[in-house]
Amino acid sequence: MALEHHRVVMTAAGRDFGRTLALRFAGRGAEVHLSARTLEAAERVRDEIRAQGHDADRVHAYAYACDLTEPASVREFAAAVAARTDHVDVLVNNGSRYQHGTDLLSASDEDVVDTLASGATGTVLATKAFLPLLLKSAEPDIVTMVSGCGEAGHDRSDAHDAFYAAKSAQAGFTEILSRRLRARGVRVISLYPPDFDNHDPLSEAWEAAPRTAKDPLTAQSLVDCVFFAIGRPRDCFIKSFHFEQV
Repeated sequence: MALEHHRVVMTAAGRDFGRTLALRFAGRGAEVHLSARTLEAAERVRDEIRAQGHDADRVHAYAYACDLTEPASVREFAAAVAARTDHVDVLVNNGSRYQHGTDLLSASDEDVVDTLASGATGTVLATKAFLPLLLKSAEPDIVTMVSGCGEAGHDRSDAHDAFYAAKSAQAGFTEILSRRLRARGVRVISLYPPDFDNHDPLSEAWEAAPRTAKDPLTAQSLVDCVFFAIGRPRDCFIKSFHFEQV
């Protein structure tokens, strides 16, 4: 699926799966607007994209700082993107601080607030800030990386209760958002993966390695899900992807 005419905004694109997805979008020709909590982190991925070997005149990648726990920072990010483009086709809500620990008392109050603010509040604020630009697109999609921790009854992760709370909030938000935005042509797509391998997306071995039912989920499979969903005809609303855990 070629994406030369797509303009994509991503939160938390400075490392891990955010970086992986950013490289893949850019590799398919999309214009990418990448944010991270620090500008330096976003710039590293931007520079990596520009060094991928594509025609320099066709590589459009931009870096921004955005702290999802700060409403003003989210608004500034959206305003900076709006200064460069009149619409956005895909918003990827990837930002959410992970907090480890099965003991509620193991995290400080500050850690709890930051975890909830980045994953829950940050997702709502980013979606709100970019919705006007999405509504100007002929094919707008909102993709949110939730987690198996956002599924009702899930208890198989060592994540902290605050992370579960943040992901449950994301799940509730995207559920109602999907219903309310459908009439306006906006598809809201949520992914609920368990822990997964995130190998180098540019590695040939990563591309070619055979996978079996006994192997853990890979980032490649998640990337494929994202591109499959946004590549469907506009009458096809794939609301969510749920995965069995090995």
